[in-house]
Amino acid sequence: MCPPHFLAPVPCCAVTRRSLSHGFVASIDEAQRQHAELVRVLQRSGVRCHMLTPDPTLPDMCFTRDVGVSTPWGMVALNPAMFHRRPEVGRLIQHLGASDALVRNIRAGTIEGGDICVAREGLLLIGMSGERSTAAGINDFSAPFLAAGWEVLICPFHADNLHLDTIFCMVDRDEAIACVDLLDPGFLAAVRARGISIIAVPDSAASTLDCNILSLGDRHIVARTDGIVAPILRAADYDVTEVDISQFAACGGGIHCLTQPLRRATSSERERSG
Repeated sequence: MCPPHFLAPVPCCAVTRRSLSHGFVASIDEAQRQHAELVRVLQRSGVRCHMLTPDPTLPDMCFTRDVGVSTPWGMVALNPAMFHRRPEVGRLIQHLGASDALVRNIRAGTIEGGDICVAREGLLLIGMSGERSTAAGINDFSAPFLAAGWEVLICPFHADNLHLDTIFCMVDRDEAIACVDLLDPGFLAAVRARGISIIAVPDSAASTLDCNILSLGDRHIVARTDGIVAPILRAADYDVTEVDISQFAACGGGIHCLTQPLRRATSSERERSG
């Protein structure tokens, strides 16, 4: 994670451009309060939060999801399409230092973490708008997964929806929420064919970053407050904690965007833990 000390709306996506057209001005004090509450929620749930040092030249740095992805083989530093975000990759690498957590960098094409969903062991889902994540970037990132025998499903979608995780997020090993009318029917069919059920949510959840949730396991979900997704998930028997992220949503990011997992437990580790 990264504190939002220098958060500012950058007009690089449809959501932020709409916010600016409505007169939005970021409040750093309020953004810091909201971010601190998200950190407290995660810590109360047993999550250890590591903080990057914010940079005054990088207004989107708090959206840590997009610059790196934890894979079964370690952390992969990505290659964002937006030039103003590329220096964030260097900050991530600097933070990891000499550790063996970083296994490689993506250099072919572009790919951003909001489009990558390591759904479960053996299944990788990737969104491709062509604007943020391109075919070359997806091929580079997915190569080790394919070599290890994983299935890789690619979902084309309209670039106005920014990333896959604004319209599709896993809530459990075999269940996801999705703005189904904004997703490719072939992708939905392929996901369902692999035993993943889908809880449909209204298309409006995309532009409000309401679909952009974080699953903590054991049916515990962190979602934005006052949204339409939290009650839908509660009705499906999920334990939902709501957090106000209005400052970040106006800048084009949600709870999933604000968090980057650093390590994934292997199946043997999960078995040992019960």
